[in-house]
Amino acid sequence: MANKTAALDFLRLAAAGHVDEAYAKFVSPRLVHHNAYFAGDVDTLKAAMRDSARQNPAAHLDVKRAVEENDVVAVHSHMRLQPDTPGIAVVHLMRFENGRIVEWWDIGQQLPADSPNHNGVF
Repeated sequence: MANKTAALDFLRLAAAGHVDEAYAKFVSPRLVHHNAYFAGDVDTLKAAMRDSARQNPAAHLDVKRAVEENDVVAVHSHMRLQPDTPGIAVVHLMRFENGRIVEWWDIGQQLPADSPNHNGVF
């Protein structure tokens, strides 16, 4: 459960704009990430997260569920960059070594203002 706690703490700190603190506490300098929109190195992703935090100071992350299996944690969340917007459904997958995130995947789905699905996305 320690990795799950670390993943949740990392995401909450980063979403609250404390990107440098989140990286210092929870991310390995050897991080490999698989986000299709950024170069695969740790510095590029960190800079993009800092930029997002500056541009979206009211961002809010609502974690819906988190699962830990061996060295991998999956976190399903509702991310709103701006209040009063539908936001994004996000799944983060993080692989840990020695309590640090060493590999990371993220998948996002933009939420429509009106969905025909009466079950909701969460």
